Amino acid sequence: MAISRHHVAAMETSTAEEVWVSSAMDFLLLHTVGRKSGEVRKAALPFWRDHDGCRVVIASLVGSPRHPAWYLNLADASANPNVLVRLRDSEYRSVPEVVDGAEYTRIWDAVTTDRDFYRVYQERCERRIPIIRLPEIQRQQG
Repeated sequence: MAISRHHVAAMETSTAEEVWVSSAMDFLLLHTVGRKSGEVRKAALPFWRDHDGCRVVIASLVGSPRHPAWYLNLADASANPNVLVRLRDSEYRSVPEVVDGAEYTRIWDAVTTDRDFYRVYQERCERRIPIIRLPEIQRQQG
């Protein structure tokens, strides 16, 4: 995905709003470790805040039948006991939480009210699109 690679590269070198906000969505840069390669992987992802103010991301891959690689990497706790989340003006460590149950429904309803295209993505695939909460565990010094 060339667009994604360019977005990641821009996020690594700029704090400009046009890089970190797109289509009225705030983005973060998620760093994971490849579960097979052991190499650092980076993904530019839009995020929302749940009712507690915690950042959440959606592993939609535009309704693909398979999960995005970044999700498979962070779901492997042995490769990623925690992840680095870079924001426009700071970064922090997080222990990702895959949301389930009533909390999933609550966040899904809020996100899809804001961005209905996620409902379309869900209709395209048989897998349940994961929601991941990224709580701040440790703020990084910058």
